[in-house]
Amino acid sequence: MDASKHQALDRYEPDTALTRLIRIPVRIVVLVLVLPVRMVWDLLAAGWHAADRTLLRPLGRGLAWLADTLVLTPLSWLFTHVLTPLALAVTWLATALFVWPWIGLWRYVVVPVAKYGVAVPLVWLYGTVLTPLGHGAAWLFTTLVVGPVVGLWRYALVPAARYGVIVPLVWLYGAVLTPLGRGTAWVLDRVWQGTAWVLGGVWKGIAATGRGLGIAVTWLVMTLLVAPASWLYRRVLAPVGREIADAAEVAWRIAGYLSRAVGRGIAWLFRHLIGVPVAWAYRTVCTPLGHFVRDALWAPARRAALEAGRAARGALATARETVRQARRDAWRALVGGTAGARSGEPLGVPARTLGSTTTVPSAAQAPETSLLDEKLVKQG
Repeated sequence: MDASKHQALDRYEPDTALTRLIRIPVRIVVLVLVLPVRMVWDLLAAGWHAADRTLLRPLGRGLAWLADTLVLTPLSWLFTHVLTPLALAVTWLATALFVWPWIGLWRYVVVPVAKYGVAVPLVWLYGTVLTPLGHGAAWLFTTLVVGPVVGLWRYALVPAARYGVIVPLVWLYGAVLTPLGRGTAWVLDRVWQGTAWVLGGVWKGIAATGRGLGIAVTWLVMTLLVAPASWLYRRVLAPVGREIADAAEVAWRIAGYLSRAVGRGIAWLFRHLIGVPVAWAYRTVCTPLGHFVRDALWAPARRAALEAGRAARGALATARETVRQARRDAWRALVGGTAGARSGEPLGVPARTLGSTTTVPSAAQAPETSLLDEKLVKQG
């Protein structure tokens, strides 16, 4: 047993007869109750993982692909190729119709009118008329109003307030009110000390009586209530609760082992009853049958389809070339042309072609295949 287990056991009381008596029955009952819950839990967890792996993730990827294909990509294309150019055009049109005219009106009409029609005359009026007029009015107001008021305040009101009010009040406070207040405070302090002494004696008597009564009540409560409750908790409830908790933990682990064993048994049965026969049928029946279908039916059909397609392409190329040749011959018959030059033949020195029967001895012979034959060979 490790140190953490020792520390956990040190916190509890040692095992008692009650603990040993209820341990095994409690663990059996808890195991019977926990085992179905654990098996249902493991079954739900396995089902959830299987559904997530086989259904939810592919469904999510499919929905994401559908959303990207049907919604995001069209919206992106619409936003990039339609809405953005339309917004730029509307912005340019709104700027051209509403912003630029107002900017021009503000810059070339309102600002010059406000500057040269209002601001410049006001500045001139303020500098040449209002400023001298204000200076003169300030000098008159200082001479006729401020000077007399300052003299009245300094030489009449201040001396009258100082020597008629403040000096008598200061003398009255220092010579009369201060001694009277100190005497009153001394008398009140003596009265308070006597009252406090009397009340203290009374309170001490009451406190001594209350202390004895409180001690008696506390002893009764501790003896009749707290001590039995503490004993019941320490000797009965705590061991029972601890055993139930330990039993639940052990039962959960045992139920996990049993559930895992049951799951492995079901998986073994499924593998041997379904998986092995299906694998055997796939290896011994489906695989040879698929190889037979691939080798005996699909491969010959594919080769025949390729040959048919190649032959059809060759026939179409021949038909196109025939139509071109017939059109050129009809055009030469209508408008005229050189008889020696024929379409579709090399322009070098031929050895023997359909249009010439003679050769030049000193010239190198050209290949005796036409351009149509070379094209068919390349396509084939």
